[in-house]
Amino acid sequence: MRLLFTLLILTAASLSAQETRIEEVGKNPVEAKFAPGGHIRMNLCSSGVEIIGRDDSGIRVSSSPDREDFKVRMRINADRADLKVTGCGHNNFQVRIEIPKTSALYVRMMAGQLDLQDVTGDKDVELSFGQLNMDVGKTEEYARVDASVNTGEINASAFGVNKGGLFRSFDRKGPGTYRLHAHVGAGEVDLR
Repeated sequence: MRLLFTLLILTAASLSAQETRIEEVGKNPVEAKFAPGGHIRMNLCSSGVEIIGRDDSGIRVSSSPDREDFKVRMRINADRADLKVTGCGHNNFQVRIEIPKTSALYVRMMAGQLDLQDVTGDKDVELSFGQLNMDVGKTEEYARVDASVNTGEINASAFGVNKGGLFRSFDRKGPGTYRLHAHVGAGEVDLR
């Protein structure tokens, strides 16, 4: 019984040692180690956001101009990361998020412009209002692609699709392994 209790304590300690929590307010940049190939979930405030894949093993969040109430919250546990960014200002506030080039992404943002480039992996990205620009990379790497707008335009030159108006969408299946989902409530989806 004592051996079982000791093993449970050691297992719990090793699991909690793997988790990293960061909460920074007004700090620029905010960085944490994160290995390539993991899953990153992002909840972003309304602004101009650029997500860029890098060859580094980490997540780096920076903003311009500096704001005292800009808040970055990260929770990293093994191959999973949760990132929440709040306190974005108005008047051309920009956020730059650098992540490992090979990452699976889940991104939600209320309004603004979201640019995504140089990321290989699953992408599930939704923006309520604004413009979503995505560099999709090699189209043959995708098993399933779907994009939609409630009102606005889909420019998916990478897939030979251009549609505008109300409730526009397209679906494609392919030989790859990744999935791409892009949605904008009102605005534009641009897949290049």
